[in-house]
Amino acid sequence: MDSDTDTGTDTDTDTHTDIDADVAVVGAGAAGLSLALRLARPPAGADWVRAVVLAAPPGPARTARRTWCYWEEGAGPYDEVLTASWERLRVRSGDGETVDAALAPLRYKMLDSGAFEEHVAGVVAAAPWVRWVEAAAEGVESVPGGALVRARRADGTRLTVRARWVLDSRPPARLPAARTTLLQHFRGWFVRTREPVFDPGAVEFMDFRTPQPPHGLSFGYVLPTGPREALVEYTEFSRRPLGRAAYDRALGQYTARVLGLGGYEVLRCEQGVIAMTDGDFPRRAGAHVFRIGAAAGAVRPSTGFAFSAVQRQCAAVADALHTGRVPQPPRVHPARARLMDAVLLYALDRGRVDGPAFFARLFDRVPAPVLLRFLDGRGSLPHDLALGRHVPVAAMLGSALALPFTPRRTPPVPDRRSERNRA
Repeated sequence: MDSDTDTGTDTDTDTHTDIDADVAVVGAGAAGLSLALRLARPPAGADWVRAVVLAAPPGPARTARRTWCYWEEGAGPYDEVLTASWERLRVRSGDGETVDAALAPLRYKMLDSGAFEEHVAGVVAAAPWVRWVEAAAEGVESVPGGALVRARRADGTRLTVRARWVLDSRPPARLPAARTTLLQHFRGWFVRTREPVFDPGAVEFMDFRTPQPPHGLSFGYVLPTGPREALVEYTEFSRRPLGRAAYDRALGQYTARVLGLGGYEVLRCEQGVIAMTDGDFPRRAGAHVFRIGAAAGAVRPSTGFAFSAVQRQCAAVADALHTGRVPQPPRVHPARARLMDAVLLYALDRGRVDGPAFFARLFDRVPAPVLLRFLDGRGSLPHDLALGRHVPVAAMLGSALALPFTPRRTPPVPDRRSERNRA
């Protein structure tokens, strides 16, 4: 959807401005779409703001179709476009011991990016103060009183948006310096089996019955959408991603030897890389330019979950815009959660803890709703402290004491062309 009513005409001159707006939202991933939706639906009595959403057209700059998963209590704003939701989850240890946990009052939810984009585009189409433009942003430049976003349409023509505020959701050029940086990398198959083999009522959240790599950990992840349909993923936490053939071998072994699916067909695939780092992502890139979403630290460092945090961050940014305040994205994970994550990442990366045993023990000993709220960055202080009873104290304490003496280094940038945030 492109409401093409530019105030000027396309030109190759850098000084020409095609569109003027109060706000430019760069990127149409989870953060860009979530912010666009909130700007198109201002709260009662609030002033609307003129906004332009720059979504990359089909091509190399556009992120592949993907899924986001998250949990929330009761009904949510995106329930009408969910792919599926579940009331139970399972965690399986390497020897097959199973924790089958009820999530009430929470539900685990799966949202397809294509369905979400279509939903947001429909809302934006009914809000004349928000425009959707298919153009890939190529650069953001600060100017007095605002910023310029230079972009290019699919046909090669150039577009410039001048806005008072720019909210940029594109991945940063490099990851921040950190004491520990692991990658959560994965490949998933959407499968349809000949026989009904899946339990549509539960998510296989972490299945550690996969061969464990020399460094880090691996697990299977199964999101059943029916008795014969599911998204089946192989995931690793380690320093480097695998090649496609290695992921497919791991998925083939997991579906055949562990799940015993029998005959099935692969309908489509998705693959991605998420940085799990204790680095500090800068949220401000210029006087009038801010980053949002994963680029602004919305990813939970110890797990890779982000979607719920993105919602909180975008809600705060939209509220600031509607009330005339500086729209600086807030930190969405409290300081104690970031410290606990830094300690866990250090311990996992240095081999001080057995990752599969660590997570399996937590889900076995801690009620799932309490643990999920912690993983979402919304746990209470008493509950967060209580988690300490179920972790290897000596290893975690040693890691905590080593952190202040560990230098921060800038890691290489992972290939993000197919990046997806699980939540």
